[in-house]
Amino acid sequence: MKKPKIGAHVSVAGGLSMAAYRAQEMNLDCMQIFAGSPRRYEIKIPEEKEVDNYKEKIKGIDPVFVHASYLVNLASENKELREKSVTSIVDSLRFAGTIGAKGVIYHPGSPKGGDKGKAIEREIEGLKEVFRSFNGKELLLIENTAGEKKIGTCAKEVSTIINGLEDIVNIGVCIDTAHAFASGDIKEFSEKEIKKWIKHWDDEVGLSRIIALHINDSMTKSGSQKDRHENIGEGFIGKEGFFVLAKEDFFLNIPWILEVPGIKGDGPDKENVERIRSIFDF
Repeated sequence: MKKPKIGAHVSVAGGLSMAAYRAQEMNLDCMQIFAGSPRRYEIKIPEEKEVDNYKEKIKGIDPVFVHASYLVNLASENKELREKSVTSIVDSLRFAGTIGAKGVIYHPGSPKGGDKGKAIEREIEGLKEVFRSFNGKELLLIENTAGEKKIGTCAKEVSTIINGLEDIVNIGVCIDTAHAFASGDIKEFSEKEIKKWIKHWDDEVGLSRIIALHINDSMTKSGSQKDRHENIGEGFIGKEGFFVLAKEDFFLNIPWILEVPGIKGDGPDKENVERIRSIFDF
């Protein structure tokens, strides 16, 4: 059976080279990291020596994605926060280019109870501002959200954002399984529902735009609107749900990246990586 590349979000504590070391220890095919603290806007571009050491140690692990700060909110009614968000995303893209990553994954914002349509308009304008400041080749991937008053919970909302960007080409999508389930975008992980869901995303966005999968089980039921990741096989998606995904040829051609809490609560670990790999070992 064909297998996708399996990866995980890896800590950069101790520097980029330590992230590369952890990825090798977990036997990853690909990887995701933060460019800085996920609770800060500021991004520090690494020095050349650190990048060279990292690139030597990361060999064989590809692609690498950078996850943007959790604080970014291009949809905010607050102009200052939107400006900080634009700068943070631009710096994340530059960080990605510096280390040779494929691109940056970010969460669409929230109107914080305001009008969702206007929030999407602000999101589009914010992304246009990002690409007025950044002209590199790295991709910016919109991650679907679980709800919780955010935009981007379904293919239609993501499509509206992308279509509003007109001729910007280096924009794509990262699908998070727990978010798709919690938002109600996927009602259940059955073959019938998954095929219908894939067709809907293809019709609205185009499968060529979907560059990566975040593979997470869900602590909460479909439609809960709560972003609560669970270890593989321990949530409401279950290992059988990921087995259904593994039957779809399209998903075998894009990387699967774990963002689970981990067996010891320390984040993605080798046990969860092996749980996903075991789906393909028959």
